[in-house]
Amino acid sequence: MTSGHFEISAPGICGGTVQPALMENAMSCHLIQVTVVAVFGIASDMLKAPTRSRAPVAFARQVAMYVAYVSFGLSLTEVGRLFGRDRTTAGYVCRTVEDRRDDPAFDGMVTAIEHVVCACRQAADSRWETLN
Repeated sequence: MTSGHFEISAPGICGGTVQPALMENAMSCHLIQVTVVAVFGIASDMLKAPTRSRAPVAFARQVAMYVAYVSFGLSLTEVGRLFGRDRTTAGYVCRTVEDRRDDPAFDGMVTAIEHVVCACRQAADSRWETLN
């Protein structure tokens, strides 16, 4: 990570009125990105690069997009938007990652990432319930 913070690129996040669902999706995306950056050992700014990047970075981004789609049920349009890609790219990524899950090692890694981000999301939800 660059400065210990991870900037989320989603329309409406920086200024203006933010709809609760958009903020919730952005938080989920942030959890996924932080987890994937840690697992793959890449810089956060590389994960969000607008270009395809090197293969390991592109691969990490694909896993992050897939987890956003599967674990949090975001639409392909929303996944694409949150990762600076379009809906068709998000769909291609999800199909590609799903096809690779036949490999037990890869499947185990993706499952572990899914569990981590879901646990973090549940903890965040519990914290908000406690505070309200």
